[in-house]
Amino acid sequence: MSLNRTAKGIVLVPSLLLGGAFLAAAAWAEGPAADNKILALSLGGVLMGAGLLAQLLPEPVPERGPQERPPTPPRAPAAGGNETS
Repeated sequence: MSLNRTAKGIVLVPSLLLGGAFLAAAAWAEGPAADNKILALSLGGVLMGAGLLAQLLPEPVPERGPQERPPTPPRAPAAGGNETS
């Protein structure tokens, strides 16, 4: 299975949004929810880190089939200037 830019975006966006939500919940936690501040900070950091790390994965070079060849460059004229057809 090869990676591509669309798959990276699908991983990045939800993980950044959820990570940001957990970090915001940790920042604004009051009352009984304050006990879970460490959990919210760690989950937010892990999610944001995973989303950003997915962007750093290298993309594989596309493979060429046996019939696909790169285009050949045009040939330069002969050095003598005598072109015969």
